[in-house]
This record gives sequence, C-alpha cells and structure tokens, in this order.
Amino acid sequence: MEFMTIDEAKARLVAIEADPTMKTVGRYSPTAVQWPGNIMPFSEVHIAYLNKNKNVNPAQYLKNLELMIKIRE
Repeated sequence: MEFMTIDEAKARLVAIEADPTMKTVGRYSPTAVQWPGNIMPFSEVHIAYLNKNKNVNPAQYLKNLELMIKIRE
C-alpha cells in the first residue's frame, strides 16, 4: 500500500482544488475565524480531518475522495 505524508496530501488536495472537473466547496465552521465568512477552504477541511484521524491512510482517503467529488456529465 502506498504511503503519503500530510504535506504530500496537502499538495494533492491543493491540486484537486485547482482541477475544474472536481467539485471542491469550502465548509462553514464557527471556529474558522481566520477565513472570510468562516468558510474553510476544501483542502483545509480535509487536512484537518487527516490530522484528527491518524489511523486513516491519506493516499486511500484521497483516492476515495476524488471518486466522490468528480463531476460527471
């Protein structure tokens, strides 16, 4: 199984955000005061999840995430 660091995961998430074929929407968080309107960027939401859940394999998580957010027509 492939290993991915948090820094590599963050770089991949930023690339996913830039991809127009992916639906990447930020989420509101009352504690996210450093972002306008308390909307956390897509990549920050998922990095926070990976940091909180240390047993999650980042590579597998991102592969599944990409499958779920791919815009299909």
